[in-house]
Amino acid sequence: MARAYLDHASTTPPRPEALAALARWTSLVSGDPGRVHEEGRTVRAVLEAARDEVGGLLNVASRQVVFTSGATEAINAAVWGATRAAPDAPVLCAAVEHSAVRDASARSAPTEELPVDGTGRIDVDALRARLGAPGAPRPALVHCQWANHEVGTLQPLGEVVALCREAGVAVHVDAAAACGHVPTDLGALDADLVSVSAHKLGGIPGAGALIVRRGRRYPPLLVGGEQERGRRAGLEPLPALVAFGAVAGVLAADSGRVLADEAVVARRHLASLLDGALAVEGVTMVGPAEPGARLPHVACLGVHGVEAEPVLIGLDRAGVAVHSGSACSSESIEPSPVLEAMGADPSHSLRVSVGWSTTEEDCAAFTGAFPQVVGELRALRG
Repeated sequence: MARAYLDHASTTPPRPEALAALARWTSLVSGDPGRVHEEGRTVRAVLEAARDEVGGLLNVASRQVVFTSGATEAINAAVWGATRAAPDAPVLCAAVEHSAVRDASARSAPTEELPVDGTGRIDVDALRARLGAPGAPRPALVHCQWANHEVGTLQPLGEVVALCREAGVAVHVDAAAACGHVPTDLGALDADLVSVSAHKLGGIPGAGALIVRRGRRYPPLLVGGEQERGRRAGLEPLPALVAFGAVAGVLAADSGRVLADEAVVARRHLASLLDGALAVEGVTMVGPAEPGARLPHVACLGVHGVEAEPVLIGLDRAGVAVHSGSACSSESIEPSPVLEAMGADPSHSLRVSVGWSTTEEDCAAFTGAFPQVVGELRALRG
């Protein structure tokens, strides 16, 4: 039975360009890009070409791109670097941020929670009041994700960065959920620190980047070598980074036409999934309903009358892969703090997400199986 993979927000399959780049890598000579011999220079040229491609996708200078093993490392590096100068200063972080952001912050500094509304959008007025509060300690860092990874909410980034710049406070943006799905012009945004991931946009797991604002310098998280211009020690994950560069080049080509075209297709596929799901009685949208207020490829559903975990299992048996916000859906033993912060019930929430490889057949598999699975589970509950 052919399976329908609708969990691209967790990870998306490697694109053909990424796999082709890996194949080309195997034909290269082996060498350390930090060495001056011919083998090292050859590998260095390939690494820097990948850096140029990633910088081009994000509209930043290649020197601003610090390669990492993924967004989690980039996030930890951002928090570590931004908090070293004043480790007792607080970090401002909303509960809707990814666990990597929340956990790295809690380990490095005192944290203060920023409120969000019912769609998961950061309360800009509350942030403004906190930054201007007389006598309140100056934050070491403010976090603001580009878009939420569970419900797709786009955040008011421009306002947040402007407020932080005015207050002289560093801001970190987790763009892992957004990069490769919507335009992420970091040159125009001009945030201090931005983390991105390769596997979320069709690259190979094991690659990511931390983008550092021009003129800023932060202590490195990983020490013990001068790789990445002294900003991240250790031999770079070269094969995955070469694949990352190849995918970035495709998405940035022709002024981002591929990215724009894929977003149109993603919205069409997601609309098809939502039409089928919302036709079932007691199923609602969680997060913003307006397409322009959320990512084009992610939606969260509230399923009344039955817990989401059995729905996920039923869909899996029918050959459809989705994600649930309940406690048993992943390695975590806790329900989603994102959904709880929004006032939604994680145990009745189901996330569907599409990607570059999604087909109409995948959507049809979901819309065919979902009503039957929900109906059968509700019948069992009487």
